Amino acid sequence: MSTAARFDRAFFALLADWLAVGVAVALPWSTSVTGIFIAIWLVAVLATTDPTALKRELMTAAGGLPVLLCCLGAVGMWWADVDWTARLGGLGGLVRLLMIPLLLAQFRRSEHGGWVVYGFFISSTILLVVSYILVLTPGLNWRGGLFNGVHLKGVPVHDDIFQTSLFLICGFGTLGYAALKSRGLQRRALLAFIGIGALFLANFAFAVFSRIALGVAPILAALLGWRISGWKGLAGACLVGAILAAAFWFGSSAVRARLHETMEEIHQYRAADAATSIGMHTAFLKESLTIIAAAPIIGHGTGSIAAQFQQVTAGQSGAAAVATVNPHNQTFAVAIQLGLVGTLVLWAMWVAHLLLFRRGGIVAWLGTVVVVENIVSSTVHSHLFDFNNGWLYVFGVGVLGGMVLRQRAAPSAKPRGTGFD
Repeated sequence: MSTAARFDRAFFALLADWLAVGVAVALPWSTSVTGIFIAIWLVAVLATTDPTALKRELMTAAGGLPVLLCCLGAVGMWWADVDWTARLGGLGGLVRLLMIPLLLAQFRRSEHGGWVVYGFFISSTILLVVSYILVLTPGLNWRGGLFNGVHLKGVPVHDDIFQTSLFLICGFGTLGYAALKSRGLQRRALLAFIGIGALFLANFAFAVFSRIALGVAPILAALLGWRISGWKGLAGACLVGAILAAAFWFGSSAVRARLHETMEEIHQYRAADAATSIGMHTAFLKESLTIIAAAPIIGHGTGSIAAQFQQVTAGQSGAAAVATVNPHNQTFAVAIQLGLVGTLVLWAMWVAHLLLFRRGGIVAWLGTVVVVENIVSSTVHSHLFDFNNGWLYVFGVGVLGGMVLRQRAAPSAKPRGTGFD
């Protein structure tokens, strides 16, 4: 290879790394800017990825199973009884999974994965500051993001669902970093990281948050305790979690209001089949089971979700009459279209990604947080099919997974100047 060719390859490899940083910085703020960065990144990374390195990732469970799930989605278009626009739309939610092996190959090779992590963390921290400003200064004319025409308290952009995912990942990621690096950090730095992590999680006491956070947070807290000190750490995490839960309950009217709203919606659904948020979610799950039972092995085909819900909700009333395009459960979203076959591949992929981060270390902990948050929150959302949460998972697993693989291949070859492991 000539000197000029090596220079061009090195330039585009560095450019691909910086574009990945751009994706990480833009993701908490803008879908359009994120999409632009992803498109340019894809061109750059394809120009520099070694086919042999890519093949190596495809032969692993972590890199190959996402591609297999996407391929099943492509095959599933052929037996879907819907038009091709719907079929292609259904496949669109799976295509982004093809980027995972590319990212694994890129950041197994690159020493700049830490740039991406810090870019995402700094951008999310700025978002956190803006969220607190909106909460603490109610007289501002600009009130942040909108949902169904209503301003969400303390949500500057996007919606409470995506912001909840961001703040959970950053909060527990930062606390885990402080705990695992406690012996190597100065006291001020350690307290700063603990304080920032606490501020991410304390935001739920003031801003509107997705209710699934109440399920994700205890699981991540327990995992962090276990990662730090086994059973002793798990017991300590449970004790601290119970104290904090009591503090949130008595100290935050927003948390009490959110829980009261949840109980009221459950009561309205049970009493009158009201089409509340909880009522519709419950109805979607019941209807999903009916749809899946009609084609349990290979499903109804890619892109068939909307058509199937239109059939089962016809002639119904209340919450059961709402025809959705999203069953609000990732497992059911795959099972409706690809049956048991697709569901097994989905869960095999999640397990493979958990195993990728099973060992100790800060990068492994960050990857565990990303995967666990996605799995648990996907019980009430179809996060892999959503733009923001889907790309958050893809880049989180791809970048952090590549960093872990790089460290395992050469333990001394860690990202320089980043403080990781």
